[in-house]
Amino acid sequence: MISITVTALVFGVVFLAELPDKTALAGLVLGTRYRASYVFAGVAAAFALHVALAVAAGSVLTLLPQQIVHALTGVLFLGGAAVLLMKKDEDEEEIRRPENQSFWKVAGAGFMLILVAEFGDLTQIMTANLAARYDDPLSVGLGAVLALWAVAGLGIVGGKALMKRVPLKLITQIAALLMLALGVWSLWEAIAG
Repeated sequence: MISITVTALVFGVVFLAELPDKTALAGLVLGTRYRASYVFAGVAAAFALHVALAVAAGSVLTLLPQQIVHALTGVLFLGGAAVLLMKKDEDEEEIRRPENQSFWKVAGAGFMLILVAEFGDLTQIMTANLAARYDDPLSVGLGAVLALWAVAGLGIVGGKALMKRVPLKLITQIAALLMLALGVWSLWEAIAG
């Protein structure tokens, strides 16, 4: 059974954390050069793989005693909030252009870019934490993958316009505040439990 509450919470946290990330910019660059649907197919597949790995790792954490899981996720959320607050603006990375515009070349380029760039990324670690925190892999996985796909879609289709209207600094601060709140809450549960 999917929990709408957990799915929505995960979506919000992951969406806000991923929006100012380098992969949104990479999606924007790929989207300006190639057919958007081809780029999205590759990027979406890579994000789905990353979420599956993160949820599996988080599910393993649920085998530990609850107090340890709460303490560990609390510390990791606080660390994630610190990383977001200390993060510098990122430049667009140079993306090599596939030799032709075929579906497999373009989708493959998007897949490989995200697969490499996102491995061990903050949102992947956050997804593992959330999977451990809520012990609801399906809801966490759904929320995370939908958030990542939404950011990729925004980046590919209209990232430039969004970034002109909503300052990245504000988005980053909101994501950091949410992670800080989740970290404090998890630590409180570890101490109180």
